[in-house]
Amino acid sequence: MHVLVTGGTGVLGRATIPLLRAQGHEVSAPSREDLDLFDPEAVARSVGHAGGILHLATRIPKHDQAGDEDAWRANDRLRTDASQLLVDAALAAETEAYVQPTVTFVYPGEGGRVDEGTPVGQVPEHLRSALEAENEAARFAGAGRRGVVLRLGLLDGNGTGNALPSSRLGATLHVSDAGHALVAALAVPSGIYNVCRDGEHVSNERFKRVSGWRPRS
Repeated sequence: MHVLVTGGTGVLGRATIPLLRAQGHEVSAPSREDLDLFDPEAVARSVGHAGGILHLATRIPKHDQAGDEDAWRANDRLRTDASQLLVDAALAAETEAYVQPTVTFVYPGEGGRVDEGTPVGQVPEHLRSALEAENEAARFAGAGRRGVVLRLGLLDGNGTGNALPSSRLGATLHVSDAGHALVAALAVPSGIYNVCRDGEHVSNERFKRVSGWRPRS
């Protein structure tokens, strides 16, 4: 499959692209300089004949800016405006699968174990765009294609800023496991799936069942 990867130089892209190629996928991963994700014509050209899209582009603020809503604006646009343009282009093309990672932090932090059927309720301002990105994947699925959302736990490992798992947000995930999950997501049915370590506040059973994926770290 020809797979378009946005955010290929980011932490998820670096973990995922070698795995895609190892499985025989042809990968296009334009840099930020090569592709303006807010330019509809440029996005349409990049989608081209891609069979799958992994929209991994983010602009997460540094830790000391995490509480500043303005610092999240660029990331919000990548989740909203860029996601919409990618889905528009994918629907106009022959794209089979669109995969959108978001986060497990949208679930309530208390009240027992949660799964994909648990309502997300109210979320902080900077997480609303994650839910809008999920809606774009649902729009793609609603047109008869495969739109997949992976709600990822808090990443740890090389390049993430977290050397060890930090359970303060309810679910964790090693970045290499995230890469394997993203590759597997290209072949699963449409829907929302939690991806995290076993035995945490957030259940990962649905994704394990449909994909055969297992956390290794």
